[in-house]
Amino acid sequence: MAGLTETLQQVDTGLDASLERLFAFLAIPSISTDPAYADACKAAAALAAETLTGLGFTATVHPTAGHPVVVARTDTGAARRVLFYGHYDVQPVDPLELWETPPFAPRFGATPDGRRTIVARGACDDKGQVFTFLEALRAIKATQGALPVDVTVLLEGEEECGSPNLPGFLAAHAEDLKADVALVCDTGMWDPKTPSITTSLRGILHAELTIEAADRDLHSGLFGGAARNPIHVLSRIIGEAHDENGRVTLPGFYDDVVEPPAEVRARWEGLGLTAETFLGPVGLSISAGEGDRLVIEQVQSRPTFEVNGMFGGYTGAGTKTVIASRATAKISFRLVADQDPEKIRLSFEAFVAPRVPADCKAVFSWGEGARAFLVPADSPDLTRAAAALEAEWGVAPVTIGSGGSIPVVGQFKTRLGVDTLLIGFGLDDDRVHSPNEKYDLTSFHKGTRSWVRILEALA
Repeated sequence: MAGLTETLQQVDTGLDASLERLFAFLAIPSISTDPAYADACKAAAALAAETLTGLGFTATVHPTAGHPVVVARTDTGAARRVLFYGHYDVQPVDPLELWETPPFAPRFGATPDGRRTIVARGACDDKGQVFTFLEALRAIKATQGALPVDVTVLLEGEEECGSPNLPGFLAAHAEDLKADVALVCDTGMWDPKTPSITTSLRGILHAELTIEAADRDLHSGLFGGAARNPIHVLSRIIGEAHDENGRVTLPGFYDDVVEPPAEVRARWEGLGLTAETFLGPVGLSISAGEGDRLVIEQVQSRPTFEVNGMFGGYTGAGTKTVIASRATAKISFRLVADQDPEKIRLSFEAFVAPRVPADCKAVFSWGEGARAFLVPADSPDLTRAAAALEAEWGVAPVTIGSGGSIPVVGQFKTRLGVDTLLIGFGLDDDRVHSPNEKYDLTSFHKGTRSWVRILEALA
């Protein structure tokens, strides 16, 4: 029977065919947040299920109140089972005019330093990452006939819009999704040559705050100076949410934040991440976070209050002289340690209430919050996966926290009782959620090889 060496060679020789399959997946405009793309999301789910069926999985496309969930599994009686999670939906492409080529016409590109890339919306987040795992399964099956572990694959289509239907799905299918360990490929590497395992994730809480004033938009000449402008009110509220040192001013916001051990903070400091090195590639150089914190703390172990969008009144071309009747801010909180999303919700509402004039009204819309997540440092599976990554990349992986949030990881722990290894191959310059999103070809190729090694190690 063929072994690891033959399987890795199969990954190498099959790379071109793997990329063809990935490009077909990338060509589907599965934008989950826009109802106009509902059929595209169904098409992406169908293609994923078809791919897994072709690999010998029993695959089912489950309808939900939103976009479908794909579940596929093998049942060979292997000693262990892994649960792999990914998502087939992608972010909107706006602003479209900033894309160098159409976002759903995948192509090869190159970085200024000569690295070959795959360019398309979803190339990194998360279709390219999902396909590293699927193509590893393909190579193992082709050379060894069977996987070293039983595998359940769970692909959802609403990650980019908050996964509103996933908690209910997990609750309804908890028995079928049980596993020894969960795997997620939706994170990144430390740098192009150094892999990483994300051992902590910030939690998240989404909110919309709308300030309502007059019962209609008003003529700014007739009413300007007398009528309350909700854009002004909202702007003041948002502006007062941080102090001059970058700290969030909501009452009790930091009460449940746990400080990292001194040795952990010293290790972070030794990584040498500075504002210039971290922010320079995106055209910035000065950190706006808490002034007494390391940059790496600001982006992974400290909570945040961010405004993701503000709108009200007329926003089209030219002018329209109105005073808006309402103004809205889209807000996200990144949570850490023991922070409770419900306590943060109450804190924000308490912060807003005294700042709303008597003739205005504050209306809140809340998403389901997710707590932060931490992998135990003594996890045997963490040790095995780290050794597998070192064997592939020739350097030990960095174990690090992530400022991002993947709510399903917390739900795997609370609903399924399973820990998650977060192993991804994205890079800081992949332009995730931005125009001209890309994924390094090396990330895709060696990411696939890495999963082959990891699955062998977990067995």
